[in-house]
Amino acid sequence: MTIRPAIPDDIPRIAAIWNAEIRNGTATFTTDEKSEADLLTRIQGDDPFLTLLEGEKLTGFACAGDFRAGPGYAHSKEITIYLAPAHHGKGLGRALIAALELELKALGTHLMVAAISGTNSGALAFHNAVGFNPGGILPQAGRKHGNWLDLHLLFKHL
Repeated sequence: MTIRPAIPDDIPRIAAIWNAEIRNGTATFTTDEKSEADLLTRIQGDDPFLTLLEGEKLTGFACAGDFRAGPGYAHSKEITIYLAPAHHGKGLGRALIAALELELKALGTHLMVAAISGTNSGALAFHNAVGFNPGGILPQAGRKHGNWLDLHLLFKHL
């Protein structure tokens, strides 16, 4: 297993993992798929964007972005983490989020926020297991695939 910053060659595999969830799942409420241009902008930005490789195959990624606009939130970051479905439950997510935490600490981040669908029990359990705390639930905050979805906000201080 190797964790490293994303590079442009990673974009097709990142898009494949993320867009499959956008099309078929409820881990993200968006229905707008990630384009290669969007992802290139993200990986070339100032916030960390890490990839996880098993051998030569990219099997997951973790990234951070602004939690909210404005200078008062400069030390808070919202995080995203995805593994290809066949790679869940192997401890890879723990390694990936630990690496992201180190990157964010080095940048002076004080708070990580995870916004998780109430239907995603695996992600809720994972974030609890790696030290995130419940911050609140926004009932029926999103709608996807014809269903209202609760949004759970979790946080971790670094």
